[in-house]
Amino acid sequence: MATSKEEMNQILEKLEPIGDFTVHPMMGEFLLYYNGILVGGVYNKRLLIKKSDSNENCGLSEEIPYNTAKRTMYHIANFDNLEQIQTIITNAYNDLKK
Repeated sequence: MATSKEEMNQILEKLEPIGDFTVHPMMGEFLLYYNGILVGGVYNKRLLIKKSDSNENCGLSEEIPYNTAKRTMYHIANFDNLEQIQTIITNAYNDLKK
């Protein structure tokens, strides 16, 4: 099920205190960029962050973003701990920009 623009905006509002995010729509879903680096996306109304070495022990469930995906991503289902989410996103960002 595709993610609506309104649902994407709700997720962005929750992430607003963390930092500078931009999104790009793609095939009914949204790619999520943090400071210009692709760190994840919103797929089927789920916030998924790319796996990275620094986040191996983060304790998040791994899910595929879409049926034909070759890799799993970390699913952030709970927005209660923004500090933890910021750490996960920052770790992914730092690993991916290398």
